[in-house]
Amino acid sequence: MCEPLSVGVHACRRADVGPETGVLIMGAGPIGLVTLLAARAFGAPRVVIVDVDEHRLSVARSLGADAAVRVSARAEDVGEEVERIRAAMGGDIDVSLDCAGFSKTVATALQATRGGGKVCLVGMGHNEMTVPLTSAAIREVDVVGIFRYKDTWPLCIEFLRSGKIDVKPLITHRFGFSQEDVEEAFEVSARGRDAIKVMFNL
Repeated sequence: MCEPLSVGVHACRRADVGPETGVLIMGAGPIGLVTLLAARAFGAPRVVIVDVDEHRLSVARSLGADAAVRVSARAEDVGEEVERIRAAMGGDIDVSLDCAGFSKTVATALQATRGGGKVCLVGMGHNEMTVPLTSAAIREVDVVGIFRYKDTWPLCIEFLRSGKIDVKPLITHRFGFSQEDVEEAFEVSARGRDAIKVMFNL
């Protein structure tokens, strides 16, 4: 679990998440959830997470999200959803971490983040996107990206050793290592639904 957690740790480092940072996370999939845990470990006092799936949002709540906002996949809903996200934060959104990587999620992050804030692109859903960069530039919103992680394992191991981060709730399914178990595990993972991290017992 240090591998996925490393993505969240690297994103929080790149985005300068700290004890005075209101954080918005776009996407409550496995990477969004480890990013939530990392943001808390970095001291973020308030974290709001957004997704289209209510089950994943319920998992995010159980992991300590202050608010979880269900949104649609429709681009035309961005304006109204940004208002709901800001209301859920109850203050400025200093940093947005987009763990989905779609045109709509990036557009939402750029619009929701306060002037002078930062958007970190974590997810890679689309290679090419159309996003409202001009309005973000006028408000001096910084955009940074990450590619996986770098030099994160010692800190991840310390977070796990100390109990500052508990990744066990993210492991939703365990399978043996027979041919049948492997095939079933990949099917469960591909279906999604209530599967977050699917592990093999060796």
